[in-house]
Amino acid sequence: MVLQNVIWVITLTGMGLVALGFVYAIAQAGRPAEADEAARAHRSSTALRRGLFLALLLLGIGIAWASLRPFPIPLQHGPLQAAQVVDVVGHQWTWDVSPTQLTAGQPVEFRVTASDVNHGFAIYAPDGRIVTQTQAMPGFTNKLLYTFHTPGTYRIMCLEYCGVAHNGMTAELQVAAAGDQP
Repeated sequence: MVLQNVIWVITLTGMGLVALGFVYAIAQAGRPAEADEAARAHRSSTALRRGLFLALLLLGIGIAWASLRPFPIPLQHGPLQAAQVVDVVGHQWTWDVSPTQLTAGQPVEFRVTASDVNHGFAIYAPDGRIVTQTQAMPGFTNKLLYTFHTPGTYRIMCLEYCGVAHNGMTAELQVAAAGDQP
């Protein structure tokens, strides 16, 4: 089963349980209560609230762990141990990329920053689909780790409107197969 479908079923089940709790509370609201029955109901509702809180807390921690464990953003403070390093600086309306010749199958560390305004650094595969992206911000270097698996010409484009010539802010990377590099 697809993880998204599992989460959807869990969410619907939780919503159903909450709805049943409301229906039960509404049904009990019209009955007069005796003192000992009221005290018992208070104890049971307190235990139910604590149990539901604990269950939701554990569910939240579990979902956060499951969704953040494969987090695609590498650590930003320290070396990434990549075989290739590319320095990228965004300017209005050009990219300074060095080097532009890369080898497929080896991790690439992109060090992305900007000299003027925020830019959206995006790499597009030869077939036109976006493969990775990050922000280029003045005064800060974002590190992006990516491994190209398919040789070809990859386009770099700006994803954040940065001024009048934003649409022309492109560059290219040449990715060669491992044996094709000089």
